[in-house]
Amino acid sequence: MTHTTTTNGKQRLHHGRHGSRTAYHFQPAKNWMNGPFYLDGVYHFFYQYNPHSHQFGTGKLSWGHSISTDLVNWTFLGTALDPTSPFDAEGCWSGSATVMPDGRPALLYTGRDANNVQVQNVAFAMDLSDPFLREWSKPSCNPVIPQPSDVTGNNFRDPSTAWLGRDGLWRMAVAAEVDGVGSTVVYRSADFVSWERNAAPLHASADAPVWECPDFFPVRTEHGSTEGLDTSAAAPGGTGVRHVLKLSKVADEDYYVVGRYDDVADTFVPGEEDDVDVRDWRRIDHGHLFGGKTFFDARKKRRVMWAWVDETDNVAKGWTGIQAFPRALWLDTDGKQLVQWPVEEIETLRGRRVALEGEVIGSGGMHEIAGIDTLQADVEVVFEIPNLEEAERLSPKWLKDPRRCAEESASTKGGVGPFGLVVMASGDMEEKTTVFFRVFEHDGTYKVLMCTDLTRSSTKEGMQKQIYAGFVDVDVEKDRSISLRTLIDHSVIESFGGGGRACITARVYPEHVATGARSHLYVFNDGPDAVTVSKLDAWELATASVNVEDDDSLQIGVQSPVVVPIQ
Repeated sequence: MTHTTTTNGKQRLHHGRHGSRTAYHFQPAKNWMNGPFYLDGVYHFFYQYNPHSHQFGTGKLSWGHSISTDLVNWTFLGTALDPTSPFDAEGCWSGSATVMPDGRPALLYTGRDANNVQVQNVAFAMDLSDPFLREWSKPSCNPVIPQPSDVTGNNFRDPSTAWLGRDGLWRMAVAAEVDGVGSTVVYRSADFVSWERNAAPLHASADAPVWECPDFFPVRTEHGSTEGLDTSAAAPGGTGVRHVLKLSKVADEDYYVVGRYDDVADTFVPGEEDDVDVRDWRRIDHGHLFGGKTFFDARKKRRVMWAWVDETDNVAKGWTGIQAFPRALWLDTDGKQLVQWPVEEIETLRGRRVALEGEVIGSGGMHEIAGIDTLQADVEVVFEIPNLEEAERLSPKWLKDPRRCAEESASTKGGVGPFGLVVMASGDMEEKTTVFFRVFEHDGTYKVLMCTDLTRSSTKEGMQKQIYAGFVDVDVEKDRSISLRTLIDHSVIESFGGGGRACITARVYPEHVATGARSHLYVFNDGPDAVTVSKLDAWELATASVNVEDDDSLQIGVQSPVVVPIQ
């Protein structure tokens, strides 16, 4: 069994009460960061970390290591890998973790060698009797995979979690530019040290030469199943199983597709004939999120994803980058898209609650959600949509560019919508971020556009203030309602539309928050017709303990949900 993953986590002094440092998202105590596996009661999270600076280009990257028993509270153990050898002299870059059937964990990672060439290395846990796995050994046989001669542009990186084939051989996937073509190449090994490349790539597409952070995992196709699968557990080609291939566009966006994996040829065929260009695949998140990697959580039989959310405020704060809150993933009933939802452990942070039920919001109306700290909140709301007949017609040019749809239609009232939430709003409404829906008619049916609008999120100059948008694949004509869940954590807003069928992550830095002024939360409707809030629940969330620096003792029981941080 191979419970896994990853790094591309790019790592907390306690946040200032009204500052942009988050309260329950994973961050470093300080400096720059770019995921975990579960073993014997402990979640281990590895991530790219710069222990020397909060800036990416200063110093060489290491792997940070933090542990948890609940995916909410984390203890920093220091660095697991440092650039100490010729094969990683210029940095220990992204990779993944795999647990062998005998319980021995292994780390596969990209090293930049002394000549700055990207090569693949392996490291093994040194003391299996240590439940925290604090010591790691890099064998002298590294690099286990030198850079092949047909790789162009020094683009050869980010080994995936390994999986065990029916022939008893390990496989892993590596992102590579092969003769100018963006490829995901497969390597096989009997011992995790000697690796041979498969003749055919797992997938290749000439639409873009460079892709990063491949993630490859099986999903159940049973109707309504939310259970995950171990990376090696599924029978390829069998009934009830498909595979997901996820690739990241360099420092930009994450795309995925569901398809069939041939474990004999070690090739992958996307589910639709037109799924050739990776840029036409579905988006993991339509906002500011990159480098998602997943692992199988054997404890709760689920697949969990982590992803990096970097800073868009260039002012040096002593830290850079956070992780999105971990999300459970499963295949939707249509067999084509993933559903994403915050792991249930977030509910342990819930405190004071306010609720709204059956509230009719007229055209131009707003209703404030008061009584909780709206800087640290979890908000779930369901909107009823009684009238679809006035929906505007969707322009065909918007189908592949929902952000353009949002930008071009934002200045006018829609036929149905916009309606949603106003979050992180100042008292005078000069600063606000809106998360909303609009409904359009298209080819005799309806399409729901979900947006997070940052254009008025801050009065500070020089900030990124864009509109993020994506279509939510739901049958709004049948349901006559749509749900929205939004996590608010000081400078990060994560929204899940249609039960997690579309996700948008954003970073915001309002000036009123920085000065300690109160932040407001509203439900609103700017459409021409009334919208009913059939149900709204909003919880204030407590502050988690995440990599704090002020304790030099480690006290963590493998069955306990309490983590006492260490330095």
